[in-house]
Amino acid sequence: MQLKDKVIAVTGGGRGIGKAIATAFASRGAHIALIDMNPDDLEKANIDLTALGVRVHTSIANVAKEEQVAEALDAVIANLGRLDVMVNNAGITRDAQLIKVKDGAVAGKMSLAQWQAVIDVDLTGVFLCAREAAERMVRLGNGGVIISVSSISRAGNFGQTNYSAAKAGVAAMTVVWAKELARYGIRTGAIAPGFTRTDILASMTPETLERVTAPVPLRRLGLPEEIAHAAVFVAENEFFSGRCLDVDGGLRL
Repeated sequence: MQLKDKVIAVTGGGRGIGKAIATAFASRGAHIALIDMNPDDLEKANIDLTALGVRVHTSIANVAKEEQVAEALDAVIANLGRLDVMVNNAGITRDAQLIKVKDGAVAGKMSLAQWQAVIDVDLTGVFLCAREAAERMVRLGNGGVIISVSSISRAGNFGQTNYSAAKAGVAAMTVVWAKELARYGIRTGAIAPGFTRTDILASMTPETLERVTAPVPLRRLGLPEEIAHAAVFVAENEFFSGRCLDVDGGLRL
């Protein structure tokens, strides 16, 4: 896909990896639709991306809410005229052990609320955005690409039953959609970042950061721009579909 003048929608696009993805596409001449919950982040990202000479549309929406997703994508098409790439990046964490045992007794456990919050955003949100994007791509008749952000945690990470389950689901859905949507000219791809220098990780103490990066063969955090480069690759390479790219510095959980 040639990206100039295409329209790219990015959920969670106001900051971090999402904003880096939006910036990477904008730098190649694509117009950007940002979907996020934080109006301040959206305003700043809008200013930064507009400075790159492309058109930018912003929507405040919760990806776990069906009606809000549909309204946001309708607004993208109404304002920018098309939808070529849907990037499902929005996600949250609510880490906890399945059960926590102290002195032989169960002292805590992952709550249903912690489980459901992550599943709602990280799995159901991806499903809703992909479904609504695919419907509009078929209607517009231009094909498209659906890119979803998974994680190396999809293999199973300590303290992340909810997040690991959601991210494994994202990778699996990507395979299903590649098979179902190819007939309509729609490709899919997933990206599984390793530990990446977002605001949360960047604020760690040097000691904690050392523990996080020690198992990574490259001995550093990834950069949001490096994850964004993978998203651009998925969009541009027209023989790529239904696969998950691990961008993790060689780390295997």
